Order: sequence, then C-alpha cells, then structure tokens
Amino acid sequence: MPSAPKKPLDQQVIVITGASSGIGLATARMAAARGARVVLAARNGEALAEIQAEIERHGGAAIHVVTDVSDRAQVKALARAAIDRYGRIDTWVNDAGLSIIGRLEEIEDGDHRRLFDVNFWGVVYGSLVALPHLKESGGTLINLGSVASDVAFPLQGMYSASKHAIKGFTDSLRIELKEEGAPVAVTLIKPAAIDTPFPAHARNYTDREPKLPPPVYRTEEVAEAILHAAVHPRRDIYVGGGGRIMSAAQAVAPRVFDAVGSGMAGLQMREEPPRRPEGSLYQAGVGGQTAGSHPGYVMRRSLYTRGTLHPLTTAAVVAGVGLAAAASLLGGTRHR
Repeated sequence: MPSAPKKPLDQQVIVITGASSGIGLATARMAAARGARVVLAARNGEALAEIQAEIERHGGAAIHVVTDVSDRAQVKALARAAIDRYGRIDTWVNDAGLSIIGRLEEIEDGDHRRLFDVNFWGVVYGSLVALPHLKESGGTLINLGSVASDVAFPLQGMYSASKHAIKGFTDSLRIELKEEGAPVAVTLIKPAAIDTPFPAHARNYTDREPKLPPPVYRTEEVAEAILHAAVHPRRDIYVGGGGRIMSAAQAVAPRVFDAVGSGMAGLQMREEPPRRPEGSLYQAGVGGQTAGSHPGYVMRRSLYTRGTLHPLTTAAVVAGVGLAAAASLLGGTRHR
C-alpha cells in the first residue's frame, strides 16, 4: 500500500547525485522545470556549472556541488551545502553509478573495489548522511537499483553484485525506519536498459565497444518514476516492462534464465573496437548528455511503468479503448 503523499514538487528541495549526465541529469531538468529547487552533485564540475546555468536560464533554481560519492566527507559537504542554501532536504536521490565490462576473472581487484566504492558505498553514504535531514522534513529517500538488483548479467558481474547489494541495503534500511516510526519513505527504482552514456562511461576490458541489451527505454521514463516517488512514495518501481519480465522469469525459473542469460553477452557488444576503454571509473566522464548512442530502437515510454504509477488512469484509458472498439464493431455489424 503506497504511503501518504509528500509535498508537491514545487515545494521540494531535491538532492541528486550523478546529476551531470544520464538519468540524474534528466531528473534534475524535469524536477527544476516542475518548480523544485535542485542540488546537483557529480564529479564533473564544469558540466554541473553549465547545467545549473541552463536551469537558471529557464527560470529554475539550482546549485551544484562537486562530489565523489565514494568519499563520505564529500557527501556530508553536499548535504551541508543543500541545508546552507535552502534550509532543508525533502528528497535525496542516489543515482551516481558506473560499470565495468568484462569477465570477472580478467578484471583487476582495484577496479572491482572502485566500482563498489561508487555504486554501493556511494548509496550507503548518501542514504545515511541524508537520513537526519529527511527525518526532520518527513522526506523521501530514492535509491537507484536496477533490473540487475534481481538478475545477474554476464560481462557485468560486479555491477550486478553492486546492484544486488543496493537492494539488500535499501530493504533493510526501510524496515529499520518502519520499526523506528521514522517519517521517511524509501523507494528503490529498478530500471531496465536505459539509453544513457552508461556504456561509454564503463571501464571496458573487452575488444569491442559495449551497448545496451534490448529493450531500451528513454531516460525520461526513469526521471518520471523518480519524481513520482518523490511525491507519491512507492516501495519499488520497475522502469520498463522488459525488466519486470526478466526479474519474474529469473524468480520462477532460475535455471532456465541462466541458460538464456548465457547468450546475453553478445547482445551487449557492438562490432567496432572500444572507443574509450578506460571509461569513467577514476576520472569524470563527459557530462551534459541524457541520451547515449544506442544503435537500436529506443522505446519512448513504458506502458507497464505508466500503468503501475497511474493504475486508475491507465484502467480508464484501456476501458475507453475497449468501449470505442466495441462501438466500432457494433456499428460495423449494423451496417452489414
């Protein structure tokens, strides 16, 4: 059962990590356009400054704080900057994350640890630093998991492990807050493949350029889900029906999914050699882009996700389509 609604977006202060590109950037732009005051965080200070200026040109309110989420001191500084500027934090979005493409046996231990420092510990630090402020405001914590929180993928083993860990941490934290009676909503977002610069930012151990396995969805679908959760708390939100199907299939028939999953490596590879194999594991990547360069079809929206977020509206639309189809059929019958 969803919790009671929180403040409207135009009354919220929202902190977003990973805000220089992809899902984080799409969420920041959308939140600012809807009246929220946004606090942008990422490693790429130049990109953040440009994004802040863009938001302000369009009449929005934003500040930016250069932050490496793997450093708890920097995450604390991010929270302090938000409080100093806006006086409170209503929603905190832990979006920063990256990946490594390659076989687990071939990847250096240091790279494995760096991925966990960013993906997992970045979420832990962000969550624990944000909690005192969210308890005070009665706010919302939103962590970005993935369909990989439920399903493992070849060539992205440590990424999958980090997203499984995020799910375990988020679920445990939610239970503890519920036991405490804290007025904080906790949502885990589980996107399917999303057309962001994610493949280009990944550290690549293979001899080919990576790509996303289909079906692939637009970043704005995830942003919509995040901002919906900021106002209408949900426990979990899958973005993309394809991801939900994979999660269900793995839960019902794990051995079958293992067999199918072993063929997914090829779906994650292009034919050309890698363009930037070092990725953004240690250095900030190019910012300012929400979309990646996916070579295939990108779905503009997920009817599954829209249906789970707005079930009554979706039911009304489906019923309307059904009535229209029935009327058309009856009309055609009468004219025969």
